[in-house]
Amino acid sequence: MDNYLEYVVKTEDEKMRIDKFITLIEKELSRSTIKKLLEENKILVNGKGVKTSYNVKTDDLIEITELDFSEYEIIATEMDLDIVYEDEDVLVVNKPSGLVVHPAPGHYQDTLVNGLMYHINSLSDVNGEARPGIIHRIDKDTSGLLMVAKNNIAHKILAEELKKHKTKREYIALVDGVIKNKRGKINAPIGRNKNNRLKMDVTSGGKTAVTHFEVIKAYGNKMLIKCILETGRTHQIRVHMAYIKHPLVGDYIYGSAKSNDFGQYLHAKTLGFTHPRTREYMEFNSELPKEFDDLLKTL
Repeated sequence: MDNYLEYVVKTEDEKMRIDKFITLIEKELSRSTIKKLLEENKILVNGKGVKTSYNVKTDDLIEITELDFSEYEIIATEMDLDIVYEDEDVLVVNKPSGLVVHPAPGHYQDTLVNGLMYHINSLSDVNGEARPGIIHRIDKDTSGLLMVAKNNIAHKILAEELKKHKTKREYIALVDGVIKNKRGKINAPIGRNKNNRLKMDVTSGGKTAVTHFEVIKAYGNKMLIKCILETGRTHQIRVHMAYIKHPLVGDYIYGSAKSNDFGQYLHAKTLGFTHPRTREYMEFNSELPKEFDDLLKTL
């Protein structure tokens, strides 16, 4: 999903040449790159390839697929990061809601990675130039703890632990509706939504996804819950909770909420892992963001 971009043409952009239109929505792409993508049918209009001379129309669905990150320069940017822990191998950072983890179509600058590159001289490059140090990630509008690898050895060890489901990851979420059971397990495969490639969905052809949840407190027709991930699929908690008819409060993609500045009320509160060098188990906790805490007080 990281090398894919989708955009719907607005009325004010109608009759603009497709190559000029793409430069407006993807400023980092050169005209020559756009021409190449069009020729290779990696830019589609309503699911079909078009010529460079095509003039876009209102409501046209523009899809840019298979973007190559070698076209972009990832710039170190000074940022006020909330570093919870740091040593020569690993760093734990508390990400605020609204901050994208790593560069992706539509977000090439001002991501957590840009800030990390300014803060640290060396990061692992196992996942390529666009994702230095990133072992796992959380959504833009999800807050909470992330572990970052400073070298490739640490990265591979931590990634393997994550793959074997030994990493502890606990989330706090506020969901709509009254959950009758105090705890539960959702085992439902997750794959890309057939109608919207930017969304995920429970689908028979998806990858195994398991979420455990436990009710912490009831707030009228909303419930504060703890979620423990057994797997780590894209948007997993959001998709699973919507699947059982209890979407996250503030989730305007999988729930009924309107678009908002804070996003969904989901916080990666606890992170535990075995240190790649010392083999000592380490666990970190973070407080709920002020906006999250304020809403609970209001409720």
